Amino acid sequence: MWKKLFGRTPVRVWIIKQIDPDLIHLCGEGRLDTGRKAEAVLAELSEGRYQGPVQMGDSGLILNARVFAALVPHDGLHLGADGLAHWRGRHWRVARVPQRCWAYEGRLVPQMTTQGRLHLTSTEDLSGIRRRADRERAASGTAHFRAANALEDEAAFSERQRRRARPAPHREWREDDQGGR
Repeated sequence: MWKKLFGRTPVRVWIIKQIDPDLIHLCGEGRLDTGRKAEAVLAELSEGRYQGPVQMGDSGLILNARVFAALVPHDGLHLGADGLAHWRGRHWRVARVPQRCWAYEGRLVPQMTTQGRLHLTSTEDLSGIRRRADRERAASGTAHFRAANALEDEAAFSERQRRRARPAPHREWREDDQGGR
């Protein structure tokens, strides 16, 4: 009641993780509970200069606003049943961002879900990692993968054990070996 009287109610926002030319990656709804007047927070949002905590939906998770592309006042973005959003005077396709990607700071890519073409979900863009791994694999020839607990051949195991068991070469102690004195 006091919050409502003094204008310090939490500001409801839509949280956009990434903006592509025709697509927005939408985390969902959240709240900005700054303890300041809602009008001041809404003014910062409209100018794109809000900095501070963002409570993610009903999860209780709080992230910093800097990890998001945009925070839009709740009445500033409208979602349609057709998978499109109306924001900034135009229609956007929407890809839902799963919780594991909320704090991810790399590029996201949309993927179709099993519900059809209009239902998209965002995932981490791993193409750079794949390219680097392919380049390294090509440079070394071939890659051999095996289970972590797979047995290696006996000769390689024996050689490795023999190298570990070999004592370090013995060195005589000298007068100047007194720990840097």
